[in-house]
Amino acid sequence: MKKEVIKPLAGMLLLLLWSIRYPNAQAQPALIPQPQQIEWTKESFQIHAGYSIRLDPELNQLAEQAKAFLQEKGGTFSPKSTRQITVKLGKVEAPLYPEEAYRLLVDSERIELVANTPHGIFNGLQTLRQLVRESEAVPGCRITDYPAFAWRGLMHDVGRNFQSLPFLKKQIEFMALYKLNIFHLHLTEDVAWRLESKRHPELTRPETMTRDAGQYYTQLELQELIDFCRARYITLVPELDMPGHSAAFRRATGVEMQSVEGMKIVKGVLEEFCQTFDLKYLHLGGDEVKITNTAFLPEMAALVEKHGKKVIGWYPGGNLPKTAIRQLWMGSARPTKGIPSVDSRYLYLNHHDPFESVVEIFNHKTCSVSTGDADHLGGIICVWNDRRVASQEAILRQNPVYPALLAWSERAWRGGGQVRETTRIGTSGSEEFGNFQEFEHRLLDHKKLYFQDKPFPYVRQSNIRWRITEPYDNGGDLARTFTPELTDDWSEIRTSEVVGATVYLRHWWFPEPTGWLEKPVANSTVYARARVWSDAERDAGLWVGFNNLSRSPATDSPPPGAWDNRMSKVWLNGTLIEPPRWARAGQKGHAEIPLVDEGYEYRAPIRVRLQRGWGWNRILVKAPVGGFRSDWQNPVKWMFTAVLVEEDGENMKAMEVKYEE
Repeated sequence: MKKEVIKPLAGMLLLLLWSIRYPNAQAQPALIPQPQQIEWTKESFQIHAGYSIRLDPELNQLAEQAKAFLQEKGGTFSPKSTRQITVKLGKVEAPLYPEEAYRLLVDSERIELVANTPHGIFNGLQTLRQLVRESEAVPGCRITDYPAFAWRGLMHDVGRNFQSLPFLKKQIEFMALYKLNIFHLHLTEDVAWRLESKRHPELTRPETMTRDAGQYYTQLELQELIDFCRARYITLVPELDMPGHSAAFRRATGVEMQSVEGMKIVKGVLEEFCQTFDLKYLHLGGDEVKITNTAFLPEMAALVEKHGKKVIGWYPGGNLPKTAIRQLWMGSARPTKGIPSVDSRYLYLNHHDPFESVVEIFNHKTCSVSTGDADHLGGIICVWNDRRVASQEAILRQNPVYPALLAWSERAWRGGGQVRETTRIGTSGSEEFGNFQEFEHRLLDHKKLYFQDKPFPYVRQSNIRWRITEPYDNGGDLARTFTPELTDDWSEIRTSEVVGATVYLRHWWFPEPTGWLEKPVANSTVYARARVWSDAERDAGLWVGFNNLSRSPATDSPPPGAWDNRMSKVWLNGTLIEPPRWARAGQKGHAEIPLVDEGYEYRAPIRVRLQRGWGWNRILVKAPVGGFRSDWQNPVKWMFTAVLVEEDGENMKAMEVKYEE
């Protein structure tokens, strides 16, 4: 009887200690990205006690922004107050990109923001905005900050799936808050040409579009978006993809781009574009196409450069001149000395599982260097939702845009990263684990503060511990049973610790990013077990998945009555958890059929019942795999996701339970 009492009490004590160790809110405001240099003090500036504002005249608009958000938080503007907020241009020493650097000082009598340029002032205001919480007190600090990379961007493919201006603007607002400064807009595709041309209005006729017919941006609308970005120190980089991805052009004009007549039309479009829009860059694409006319891309690039604009193109790609900036997109691509590069390798969010995305981006080494220079400009995370979506909102629900944006903000601003691409958080106690866990605390704090009503498919995962077996040889029989699913006693089973909600045993881009198995072998079965303490019997939600479908290829839906086509299984306390009744069970993948419930992050979690008993609940996962060879549409993703969740407004949050360490 005593043992029955002691065990639950011990479990509750562990849960209490864990809750103290990982509180919901941090002692100091969570900042993303974390400044390069920050020192906290014991002072604070009380914004409700009244303050005056002193500023350089050319910064009046920026100072008004500061005044507005301080008043929203209860601040009181008092022109005669000796307590002062100063916003001014001055000298800020920074080893990198001084044009974006700033210095911020907060004590009991003043807030002083100094920067070399208005852009630096804007960056400092974003930090100040995050410092001001609900307490009406700005914590004392001394900050000197600057970015590690010049380009910190987000790309959307609006050629395939149109997004409205208000929808894009809301995302741009978040980009600004997190100091991203490049908005790459992929405007043309096989599906549709989505930018108005007054010389060639046939390009945007509804009948030439295979999705969102009639939806495109007028020249005035694109200018509005350019101005909206510019006001937030974000550079809009439009992309007119050529000569590939141009079926819509062919339907509209009746000619191929690389033909003599096609080149004439394209040159006319580019002339019009360059004369209409005051932009520094124009992306010409150039990827995934057979070059039949070697003069095409060089002549188009020369025309754009003649108008004083810098050309960007995908690499690997077509024969663009060496004067063009290269945007790296394949894992094998490497920066070339003397040619500026922008990194998008492994940064395609449409291929990312939400938990994987945050880990992978947080660990990413941009352009394979720790800090930027003239050859290593930075990077752009990309959302290529090739597959049709049911609504523009689905783009944010089915792709981890906001969690990834925060992770990218941290990495691109701070620099650093790991040499190898990886989906691994790291083992308990390791430096990489500690770094990720600290960032995850800040990320979840921001989720609570800014994304309550926005799709944010991420919950805490650094507290989840799995014991994973060595692979068993299943001989190609995916249904074959092994010891771990026949007994609760794993004392004689060799296991290793794995951390996280999503576990990639072998990434489908193997060998990088790395999964948890160093040498994965085909025809293997792996088991994973997690133990969860619950001090009461209660209902819970469980996010479960075994194949997080990319939103690009036309991947098949799961078969009826199964989690996937590999016979994966999951149990809770010895009870098999049945998969959902899929809306399109067994549906052959098709680019024009939207995804609806195939991913755990955009369907309701499985309802389960946690037992009290001894307090520990057992989650057991079986993950078999056959061969690794596959076609592009149905890649073999040897992975699993399992995490207990509960509703939290628009999103889910992790259940307050204790995972056994």
